[in-house]
Amino acid sequence: MLDQISIFVENKQGRLAAIMDVLHGAQVDIRAFTIADTTDFGIVRIIVNDTEKALKSLKDGGFTAKVTQVIGFTIEDIPSAMYKVISALQEAQLNIEYSYSLMGKRANQADIAIRVDDNEKTEQVLREKGIKLISTADII
Repeated sequence: MLDQISIFVENKQGRLAAIMDVLHGAQVDIRAFTIADTTDFGIVRIIVNDTEKALKSLKDGGFTAKVTQVIGFTIEDIPSAMYKVISALQEAQLNIEYSYSLMGKRANQADIAIRVDDNEKTEQVLREKGIKLISTADII
């Protein structure tokens, strides 16, 4: 599993830059990054090389942030590879809340993070289907 940091921010100019400034000052390496927004607020989700340092720095910087476990896996960078994952999870009646790509380190591979309703069952299903699970050590 991967530790994901979710940062809650106002949807206004300069807030993302302020987050990046805090992480830059802490010398934290971002390995995955996504933003979900509404009119007034957003959630910045990141996976970093040092979760504890990033979380402390963000909180010290006045941001509301929390750590959530997400599943990381690697698939071949070929057509229908993601279909294999999604169809296996659908067959097991597992719900994917959201997903995003990670900064991969291997050629011809795609690293993906997913947030699901049952981490343990999801990991079991993916292993049974031959999908390689990854941890933070695999992406930093």
